[in-house]
Amino acid sequence: MISRRLLLAAGVAGTLAAGLGLPVAGPALAQAPAPKMPVVASFSILGDFVKQVGGDRVAVTTIVGPNGDAHVYQPTPADAKAVAAAKVVFVNGLGFEGWMDRLIKASGTKAPIVVATKGITPRTGFVDHDDDEKPKGKGKDKHDHAKEGGHDHGGIDPHAWQSIANAKIYVANVRDGLIAADPDGRDAYTANAAAYTAKLDALEAEVKSAMAKIPADQRRIITSHDAFGYFGEAYGLTLIAPEGVSTESEASAKDVGRIIRQIKAQKIPAVFVENVTDPRLIQRIAKESGAKVGGELYSDALSDDKGPASTYIDMMHSNVRELSTALSS
Repeated sequence: MISRRLLLAAGVAGTLAAGLGLPVAGPALAQAPAPKMPVVASFSILGDFVKQVGGDRVAVTTIVGPNGDAHVYQPTPADAKAVAAAKVVFVNGLGFEGWMDRLIKASGTKAPIVVATKGITPRTGFVDHDDDEKPKGKGKDKHDHAKEGGHDHGGIDPHAWQSIANAKIYVANVRDGLIAADPDGRDAYTANAAAYTAKLDALEAEVKSAMAKIPADQRRIITSHDAFGYFGEAYGLTLIAPEGVSTESEASAKDVGRIIRQIKAQKIPAVFVENVTDPRLIQRIAKESGAKVGGELYSDALSDDKGPASTYIDMMHSNVRELSTALSS
């Protein structure tokens, strides 16, 4: 049993040490947490992958945030500052962020640029409708984004994350990029990536099961932006974007008439609006064609924290739920 005298002596010694500015031994000394590595992701879906793999070791800045349209985004000085300070910059590639090269150059960053789609076989024959029709001159998108390196994919579909199998490749590329920049975190990044990939395996099984329950002849929809090609190929859904319309242009009366003829000729049961586009076009098309208006789909961006798609996994669950509700009834 420790005597009261010994306890008092220990207390006096501790007080003297503190008074002399000496370290006090024992659990009272708490080590400051290691600073997080600053990294940048070009858009919210990719940012979520980086957060899942990076965990507590990284501080992620996302350039195009929730509900943002990366096709028409215009970088800011704050974006250049974030890129300049980053230790790693993650991009989608495949022509998705046409403005990213300009931002990287303007920032003067020396950080490695990790292309998260490395190793993915892209869909080709993708039609960027702005290649055929320029914006109609109204609203915020009067200028030529293709000329500025914007919404011009060169026939390659950049929306590869809409296939969960591809999402796993994103995760592997993110893991490798973080390890290269922070070798001390190898074990943490490897474990986080493995745990998250297991969740994606479970998600993939759920999505395949849910889509298989929709009658095959009902798996046809029109969306306001051609972003679901990888999803359609992976899960047996035919997706038709309105011809001649993109996130950067407004539909004319001629456009709407052509879309309505598409719906009637192909007996498309439902039309959907996406979170990065103006809903009025789809609502007008549905009214004039008689097609059902489905819920909101998340294509190029997550929702905010209060929405149903604040993470990639939640986004896929939300999209499948909306598709199942509209097409199974």
